[in-house]
Amino acid sequence: MTSSNADKKHLRRLGHNLKPVVTVAGNGLTENVTNEIERALTDHELIKIKLVAEDRDAKKALTDSICKAHSATLVQSIGHMLLIYRKAKAPDPRLSNLLR
Repeated sequence: MTSSNADKKHLRRLGHNLKPVVTVAGNGLTENVTNEIERALTDHELIKIKLVAEDRDAKKALTDSICKAHSATLVQSIGHMLLIYRKAKAPDPRLSNLLR
């Protein structure tokens, strides 16, 4: 779905009012954080993640590793917030941020 700018614009509009569901802080990408990101992407498809990184390079490295590890697409990155998307195989209309 994220192949065009119109699709990304639609996802940014949907993600504007979302609260961050995961915070990646000083310990980095621990197993628990990785599991929580995986659960959130499976349930909600579109999620916000708050990154606490020292500089731009560290934030970029964390962003790339999160997207690569979870086969997700970066929709938007502003400040310390990431908006990422991964299409669910069988979305639950009660949980999906795209279907509500």
